[in-house]
Amino acid sequence: MLAPKKLKHRKHQKGRKTTRLFESRGTQVNFGSFGLKAAGAKWITSAQIEACRRAIIRYLKKGGKMWVRIFPDKVITKKGQEVPMGGGKGSPDHYVCPVRPGRILFELEGISEKDARDAFRKAGSKLPLKTRFVKKQ
Repeated sequence: MLAPKKLKHRKHQKGRKTTRLFESRGTQVNFGSFGLKAAGAKWITSAQIEACRRAIIRYLKKGGKMWVRIFPDKVITKKGQEVPMGGGKGSPDHYVCPVRPGRILFELEGISEKDARDAFRKAGSKLPLKTRFVKKQ
């Protein structure tokens, strides 16, 4: 799974989940011809990104090129089961990427639009948020 090699801080604060704000960076298709754009705000885990990547790669077989435009660099901590309250923050459990509406998640190049739509439909079903298919302007 995806995880950062080195972190400045081992444990992050949670932050605020916002649904109204839109993404300001990473909103245009830059590398490929087609993109999968987020239409909602959620935390996407490294396992979900890997599942999408594998679904797209399997659909493409050996044609085309794919870019993953997000990376999970926020650590989520968890305390063990049946641990009483207190005793500090839990240990790192998994990594997520906070995504806001408008963010390009994946890009494809070198395949037809129909194939790209089908690949992104399969990948979008693995994600916890609604997604849209976009083309390069």
